[in-house]
Amino acid sequence: MIDVSGVGLQFGSRHLFKDVSITFTPGNCYGLIGANGSGKSTFLKILSGDIDSTSGAVNIKPGARMSVLKQDQFAYDEYKVRDTVVMGHQDLFAVMKEKDELYAKADFSDADGVRASELEEKFAEMDGWNAEADAEKLLSDLGIGEDLHEMEMKQLEASQKVRVLLAQALFGNPDILLLDEPTNQLDIETCMWLEDFLADFENLAIVVSHDRHFLDQVCTHIADIDYGKVQLYTGNYTFWKEASELALKQRADQNKKNEEKKKELETFVARFSANAAKSKQATARKKMIANLDIEKIKPSSRKYPFVGFDQLREAGNDLLDVSDLSKTIDGEVMFKNLNFSVNKGDKICFVGRNDLAKTTLFQILTKEMGTDAGGFKWGASTTQAYFPKDNNQYFQSSLNLIDWLRQYSDDQDEGFVRGFLGRMLFSGEETKKQAKVCSGGEKVRCMLARMMLQQANVLILDEPTNHLDLESISALNDGLKRFKGTILFSSHDHQFIQTIANRIIEITPNGFIDRPQTTFDEYLENKDVQAKKEMLYV
Repeated sequence: MIDVSGVGLQFGSRHLFKDVSITFTPGNCYGLIGANGSGKSTFLKILSGDIDSTSGAVNIKPGARMSVLKQDQFAYDEYKVRDTVVMGHQDLFAVMKEKDELYAKADFSDADGVRASELEEKFAEMDGWNAEADAEKLLSDLGIGEDLHEMEMKQLEASQKVRVLLAQALFGNPDILLLDEPTNQLDIETCMWLEDFLADFENLAIVVSHDRHFLDQVCTHIADIDYGKVQLYTGNYTFWKEASELALKQRADQNKKNEEKKKELETFVARFSANAAKSKQATARKKMIANLDIEKIKPSSRKYPFVGFDQLREAGNDLLDVSDLSKTIDGEVMFKNLNFSVNKGDKICFVGRNDLAKTTLFQILTKEMGTDAGGFKWGASTTQAYFPKDNNQYFQSSLNLIDWLRQYSDDQDEGFVRGFLGRMLFSGEETKKQAKVCSGGEKVRCMLARMMLQQANVLILDEPTNHLDLESISALNDGLKRFKGTILFSSHDHQFIQTIANRIIEITPNGFIDRPQTTFDEYLENKDVQAKKEMLYV
């Protein structure tokens, strides 16, 4: 258990948190949410003891072992991969290290023998004999093959290091688990494995994530950072979001009778309780039904941008033909003999383990990169708007945001440009900041405003939810669902793909699998069976 009592954190005159009192209990998984800059990661650091609060206290049950997902990918460069995982249980690793040092002594004394006996007893109590096997299983489950277990961390790629650090956090069944963006750089299959792991985790977990599907799958509660407070709600993210919207609607409707409001609330709760994805969520929601009062649900102060894409003209039936397209980068095959045609109204999500392959394809289709073989042809009536994964080249300018966005607008009127910035939540003095000092999330919102101005009938988006908060992701999701044109995109956000895509194309180094008229969930359900029955196109 973690008991937070009267915690506050102040930077100068700014209060990030003020008088936060909340209790996190074992057996639950809490999703910590809040707008960008609200202090989610900072609050986790207060809980872990990495940062001291300016007031109040955090009390943890005596003897409880806390495990935290480390963010520094270089901290363990000199250690072997398997040892890095075992280091997640610091006490166990210390016993193992001291044991090894004792047994390696040339002048092993009687006192050393007594100490070794004590260490062996501790080692057995902490299930040390299974430690290496458990670490190796975690690594394999997270996509780190046996050939990497004996390597040093510095020999691994960044994405592999992230997985090892996640394995470290999960190792040894900790009493308290703190995870900050655990799904970053994980493929869909590994995300699904982590969802199952956390759904079965019997102790206390607190997670920060921008993946709505992940929060819905694993969370029994939502801890919402708003107005400098942390408010606790029972249920997953979607329940919290729709409940807060219902609360706002009901409070605005002064004329509706209390009986009508109560019936509306009961219908809402029943709908969610019937659709619990996991047993822990179902149990939590049953308790919630008995106690829930609409007055306890507070409307959120969140601001949602407005994302809406209009077509200047509708595309014809001939959109895009890709023929025998092949590309290799630095000796690594991105794809070969790629063949597909895009139909009017297609919303295609490109998936696959190699993110660079998808980025490469989009760069070729937008003529930012050449091909090794094959080609493609856009229809004469098509216009394309491209959202690149790396947008830094667009933000080297000292122009303020009004003048920056004006570069991409046919209408040069300042009021018109301000209107598009306003949709993306830039107002007042914010519109005068220089483009080059924008944060990652601000750059994404600027790029979306740029795309809206283009009024293209084909949108190409490479990981567009990166750096966005949950509110902006939801707004983009809704905007793309409403779009009447054609979309080619990549994403690791399960809900984003499921609610937008009507066709899935999986890219592999040896070929591809094309699934027209298929949702993402249908694709995942049939993936293993189909892979066995059908050959890849090569």
